[in-house]
Amino acid sequence: MYNKLISFINRHYRRYHDWVFYLLSLVIIIGATVAAVHITQQKNEQERINSYEKEINVTQFTIEEKPIYIALQDIGLPNKEILSIVDKLNSVVDTRKLQKEDTYSISTTPDGRFSMLLLNKDFSRYFVADTDGQLAAGVSDMEVKTRIKSTAGKIEDSLFASMLHDGVTVPLIIDLTDAFSWTIDFNTETRNGDEFATVWEEHYLADGTITGQDLVAAIYKGEVTGENYAFYYDDEFFDPSGTVSKKMFLKSPISFRGVRISSRFNPNRLHPILRIRRPHYGIDYAAPTGTPIQTVADGVITFVGQKSGFGNYVEIRHANNYVTSYGHISRFASKTKKGAKVKQGDTIAYVGATGLATGPHLDFRIKERNKFVDFLKLKNRSAALRSVSPQERADFEEMKQLYLDALNQARAAANLPAMQPAAPAGENA
Repeated sequence: MYNKLISFINRHYRRYHDWVFYLLSLVIIIGATVAAVHITQQKNEQERINSYEKEINVTQFTIEEKPIYIALQDIGLPNKEILSIVDKLNSVVDTRKLQKEDTYSISTTPDGRFSMLLLNKDFSRYFVADTDGQLAAGVSDMEVKTRIKSTAGKIEDSLFASMLHDGVTVPLIIDLTDAFSWTIDFNTETRNGDEFATVWEEHYLADGTITGQDLVAAIYKGEVTGENYAFYYDDEFFDPSGTVSKKMFLKSPISFRGVRISSRFNPNRLHPILRIRRPHYGIDYAAPTGTPIQTVADGVITFVGQKSGFGNYVEIRHANNYVTSYGHISRFASKTKKGAKVKQGDTIAYVGATGLATGPHLDFRIKERNKFVDFLKLKNRSAALRSVSPQERADFEEMKQLYLDALNQARAAANLPAMQPAAPAGENA
């Protein structure tokens, strides 16, 4: 069969040669022309799209920088269209509850028409878009991921500066000082050469934006303080034995924020303004104006107002016949009223220089049975203990070991030796 086909082609080749040649040439020409036209159209369309995208105008603001309504006015939209856009946005998010740090962007077409508004708030993206002359609104959640981070180092110059240098943010530094607030006074008990290590959870978005940081474990080893551990579990920081010790008084009325003691308890001090020998029955904490002041124990406020040389002044009565007072403050916290109950650690006022003061500081005093005592030497700090329950003990120990491993990895990276809490009395180390 194959040979017969070859013979047929050879016999009739000349008869059909020219006709077939012209036919094939025509097909090739038509095909090439169609392909060229199609390619040209695609190229022109892509160039048009690229040109359009390049000319899309996108502006971005925070709510604090410019309210959405004003930004829409600034791009030249009529009030009727602005109201429609804002109403459409309100269908997916309450714009009355926007915060000053919330961000948004507005996109417009090359001829100035509204294209899209995109609002970022509380890990969600809300949008209003123009689709063929109709407004559409919607929302999509942004995925928040979590990673574990850690660092360690030694104190040089100050705890604040040293921890900042080692990558710890200000909120985490405050969290660490709060975790140890019943056992360490970071105003008086830190020394150069003290060691710290911290582990925290860092929450972030796909674009790398950090949305939050939570301290979960810390070590502070100091010349004065000795070894101190804090492990976060069940909404509290526990020591290695599984006990959280909340004492009657905090170590200081001001959390560590670059504060220093400028004057101590002294029955025979020379007053810096009056230039006479006058007992100083308190402790002066020098700090920037506006630094928060916290009550050192639960109590009831008995005085709020002006008091002679103390300027703005607060007095609080506590259990066991203790009274604390806070002087020279710049302003009172909104809830600081006579007769109000306060909890240990509540912010009651802010540092200032009212009354007889050479600079911004807090004059803090404490009385025991109507007699002034030196707060730094106060021994009666009865503890209220809370321990991990027997049912949670195994879970706590597992979590503690994970935290301790992470802390020691951070210490190793900082060329510091590993640390291991001492075994509780009655247990083998």
